[in-house]
Amino acid sequence: MSARDLAFMKRAYALALASYEAGGCPIGGVLVDSDGNVLGEGHNMLVQEGNPVIHGEMAALRAAGRMPSRRGTTMYTTLSPCMMCAGAILQFQVGRVVIGDTVNSPGNVDFLRERGVEVSVLNDQACIDLVAKFRREKPDLWLEDWGGPPR
Repeated sequence: MSARDLAFMKRAYALALASYEAGGCPIGGVLVDSDGNVLGEGHNMLVQEGNPVIHGEMAALRAAGRMPSRRGTTMYTTLSPCMMCAGAILQFQVGRVVIGDTVNSPGNVDFLRERGVEVSVLNDQACIDLVAKFRREKPDLWLEDWGGPPR
């Protein structure tokens, strides 16, 4: 992994930690262009806004706003994308995703790769530990954020 990838994951982690410290779900996202410019960033807003669709990746996309194309961008996310976020990544043709944690949730790595998205998995220990702590402390909020208990 490049120093740039590690730096942007650290930035995404700081956003996830800020959400956790505010009582929310600890998932951060940062959207970066090919030159390394941050286009948008944010964190899960389920608790803070009462909005179940603003996950870390969605917050970063929302903050980036309108643009002619997202091709050539990279999404840094502290947790493997859920199906909703994976769909948004595909919808807006984000070309690359760097994931901090696939341990607490495998998410949709294969789904993205099968559709041509370059996916790099860091399994960063800080990202893993933060979500594991959150899941232990607030299992009901974890289930709410991820769509409820398994069917």
